[in-house]
Amino acid sequence: MTDTPLAPVRLTISGASCQGCARKIRTALTDLVGSPEAVEVDIEHQTVTLPPGTDPEQAAKRVTAAGYPAEPLETTLCPIPASQPEAPVSEPVEIKSDVPQVQLAVTGATCASCVRTIEKALMSVPGSQGAHMNLADNTATVYGSVEVPALVAAVESAGYGASEIEDPDSADERREQEDRRHYRELLVKMAVSLGLGLGLMIWGMGFGDMMVTASNQTTWLVLGGLTLVVMLATGGHYFTGAWKAFRHHNANMDTLIALGTGTAWLYSMVVASVPGLVPEMARHVYFEASAMIIGLINLGQALELRAKGKTSQAVRRLLDLRPKTARVIRDGRELDLPVAQVVVGDRLRVRPGEQLPVDGDILEGETRIDESMLTGEPMPVAKGVGDTVSAGTLNGHGAIVYAAKRVGSDTALAQIIALVKRAQGSKPAIGRLADRISAVFVPTVMLIAVFSALVWYNVGPQPAVVHMMVAATTVLIIACPCALGLATPMSVMVGVGKAAEYGVLIRQGDALQNAGKLDLVILDKTGTITEGHPAVTDLEACQGDESQLLALAAGLERHSEHPLAEAIVARADADRVVPANVSGFEASSGKGVSGQFEGATLRLGNRRWLEQQGVDLSPLAEAERRISANAGTPLFLARDQQVLGVLGVADAIKADSREAIQRLHDAGIRVMMVTGDVEATANAIASQVGIDDIRSEVLPEDKAGIVTDMSRQGFRVAMVGDGINDAPALAAADVGFAIGTGTDVAIESAAITLMRGSLHGVADAIEISRATVRNIHQNLFGAFIYNSLGIPVAAGLLYPLWGILMNPILAGAAMSLSSVTVVTNANRLRLFRTSSGRKSS
Repeated sequence: MTDTPLAPVRLTISGASCQGCARKIRTALTDLVGSPEAVEVDIEHQTVTLPPGTDPEQAAKRVTAAGYPAEPLETTLCPIPASQPEAPVSEPVEIKSDVPQVQLAVTGATCASCVRTIEKALMSVPGSQGAHMNLADNTATVYGSVEVPALVAAVESAGYGASEIEDPDSADERREQEDRRHYRELLVKMAVSLGLGLGLMIWGMGFGDMMVTASNQTTWLVLGGLTLVVMLATGGHYFTGAWKAFRHHNANMDTLIALGTGTAWLYSMVVASVPGLVPEMARHVYFEASAMIIGLINLGQALELRAKGKTSQAVRRLLDLRPKTARVIRDGRELDLPVAQVVVGDRLRVRPGEQLPVDGDILEGETRIDESMLTGEPMPVAKGVGDTVSAGTLNGHGAIVYAAKRVGSDTALAQIIALVKRAQGSKPAIGRLADRISAVFVPTVMLIAVFSALVWYNVGPQPAVVHMMVAATTVLIIACPCALGLATPMSVMVGVGKAAEYGVLIRQGDALQNAGKLDLVILDKTGTITEGHPAVTDLEACQGDESQLLALAAGLERHSEHPLAEAIVARADADRVVPANVSGFEASSGKGVSGQFEGATLRLGNRRWLEQQGVDLSPLAEAERRISANAGTPLFLARDQQVLGVLGVADAIKADSREAIQRLHDAGIRVMMVTGDVEATANAIASQVGIDDIRSEVLPEDKAGIVTDMSRQGFRVAMVGDGINDAPALAAADVGFAIGTGTDVAIESAAITLMRGSLHGVADAIEISRATVRNIHQNLFGAFIYNSLGIPVAAGLLYPLWGILMNPILAGAAMSLSSVTVVTNANRLRLFRTSSGRKSS
């Protein structure tokens, strides 16, 4: 019989939010496993994986001692708190980007407790490797190979509704329509319940001050029945939700509302039915409170729903960029077809001012295209035959014909929309704080309500039964954790959308949080600080004009395939200079090129070679020094033994690199450049852009080592790069920034992608991250302070001092206001502007 191989040992952890935390955990476990490389720390899912045979209890103790509470975990990779049973899964599989995902639209969730219940239900389905729900847009994502009917059944069994999202675009439209319908429905319910409550209050104040007497007992019984009908018609979903939660041994916002309003109504009916059971001074009814509380909560949810609708405007703007039809050329005819019918290889015509329906390559025509929706760059980009164009971008004044290359969900715009949605639904480490609190919050509130009632009943003033009921009801109503559940996801949705407006695509919620904590940014040079390709930066002629010098140099180099030669020919084309007709081309490796022109020999090359040919280069000594100081390569042109001039060729620095790096310095961030270039070139580039920390002549495989070394020194490190050789360093950094004009490998290795090749995107991302995290802190602080202060006041803490006992109606209004406040504060982020020459809020 074959022995079953030992499975890796896994721990759940909490509190780890960056690579610095991961290093501390590895260090704490080194003496147990022998090497820090044997420890895998998954920050996103808060797990630690150790070699088979490791003592899990000892490992958990060491990690806990290091400051990250840990527990052994054997059956799931999902960080499930100890207060809930672990959800069994078929096999522990590490969640990666290629793991299958299922998206569900969820209905009925209203607070952080609901989110926790739904996530627990989804993770209990066989095959589920992880799940999270976003309360802001009422969607849930499940990772793993799972059966959709089983997921839907699990959510429904927990007391909520669910359906699979097969087409995200149509699902968004349906959700918007449903939200509009629900908004109108809530307003109607609010009007009915508030109308009844206010009417009862006015009637009671005029005819008996809500006290039951022999003369009005029948009237109050009838009004009590009417109140029950209105409560069920306008707030029946709260009672249904509470019952479902009770059946599944859960408690949520619906539980608190149902208990609070139900208690007030039931007490009032007892008083109206059998007034002799309570003292005469306690024969007070609270039918108006039950109706008004439900009305105020409905009003708060309507206002919250309206404000939440503004949160995903960034995604809606992206969706609106996609044209519905395309002009396709087939069999010599032009047809206007739905974009969904365009296939790869189709030829499409785009007229001036029209949007491009799919991605492709231009076959005919020239134009300028506004790509700001992709890159955040406001200036249109010149495009011609052979250039790539993207769906959703806006054509300028030229007409073009192009071939479809990527269609449907493969277009760059579709992938960006998917990326933004995924990031908006992700949960940063700070968001898990609300999850942990919600696990114990509602049961604790119910205990506080019971305790308050007992205190009032035993030691409170008369009528004790009235004070007991008012205090318990008020505690239950004011403590609803709606604001707590919305605090993080609302800000994340707006922050990720705001970043997308600036051409910054955030792939992970943790990256959004961690970017604001950075204190060291490491930059690759080529393609990051510089343009990534050589260009002619200097022209200095000894005789004649610079155009003649460029024409002769281009005439020589047009026969060469060297990158420097391509730069010279490209400069001639840009300046509309016709290359000279040079014949007899010869290339001397490592030296230069030569050819014949009008009976003379032309040579273009480095100083050593031309001096060996007897050419005096002293007239150009100052120009050579200037070119070298600017990190350029001087190429001398001579006709026979007479020097004609020098050309400076360099990988030009991007126009805005210096300004962007200064923004990073102004933000208190240290900037380092890591490059494989020689020290002189690196120093020249660094001096021009304001970098004073340089690592030159670095091998590609050593870049990740530098990132790790700086992290060990205590820095929160970001790596910015665009090449395949940058991928390991991007993955090793606390936050990896990939230049979107770079390779797909680099982009996949980074947590944040900059759609334009500007370092301003790094500064923008950091500013947006700090603004978003600040907004989350404000929301969480508001929610915590609200409950921390509201519950004691509702329980009657101020009564012995000033005789103040909060009215349950006021508690209902305050609870609704707290949620509206959180949502409104999150929407303030939509007004945020970075410091890149725009207004900052």
